[in-house]
Amino acid sequence: MDLGLAGKRALVCASSKGLGLGCAEALAEAGVELVMNARGAEALLASAQSIRDAHGVNVEAIAADVTTEAGQAKVIAAAEGVDILVTNAGGPPPGLWSDWGREDFIKALDANMLTPIALIKALVPGMMERGWGRVVNITSQSVKAPIPVLGLSNAARTGLTGYVAGTSRQVAAQGVTINNLLPGIHATDRAVSLDTGVAQQQGISLEQAAEQRAASIPAGRYGTRQEFGATCAFLCSQHAGFIIGQNILLDGGATNMTI
Repeated sequence: MDLGLAGKRALVCASSKGLGLGCAEALAEAGVELVMNARGAEALLASAQSIRDAHGVNVEAIAADVTTEAGQAKVIAAAEGVDILVTNAGGPPPGLWSDWGREDFIKALDANMLTPIALIKALVPGMMERGWGRVVNITSQSVKAPIPVLGLSNAARTGLTGYVAGTSRQVAAQGVTINNLLPGIHATDRAVSLDTGVAQQQGISLEQAAEQRAASIPAGRYGTRQEFGATCAFLCSQHAGFIIGQNILLDGGATNMTI
């Protein structure tokens, strides 16, 4: 399938590894030039070079903490004029509802709600002027079915979901789509972190914790970054212009709901 993306330009946040890298790889395969962002320069530069070598597209790597004002300014300056925005940030740590204070919530909101909103506000007006654009926010299955130990993530990401629900319908007539991808457990560092916590709590090995979690997923396994990236690339494609303000689960069937 021709995604119609050759020659487009995208900003992909937190794309040195994991789901962000999967999105960057899939877009590059479709001929998209990239601005890749992550905090760690070493991993980011390595991933950017790997994509250049594999797909022959232009890739600009911007090492910055996009959750800060200075980081946002640096990334936005590099990404001026992009056709595609993929927002992404690691989730806040798990814990008990009684453990979190105001500062914990502010950090979660900054990373998982306010940063995507800032990027949307900076880059979507240009897309509207040009009459075409795609925004994909990587959020979480927790906005559909809250995960008790991830209350910070539940709150911040659901806030972003509400913002997108209204905003996406205000920009659609100008050819810009905004949608959310809701990952369940994928084989990324985030899964290792969560499984490590379970292993320590239950006194089992990391491998046993992963097997236990995989058994709770109807697909019987964790997702891959390649599967996730392919879905992102489709949402950015010429074929997805009628998909507006949707929350698309990629969770192997783990979220047990009818609608």
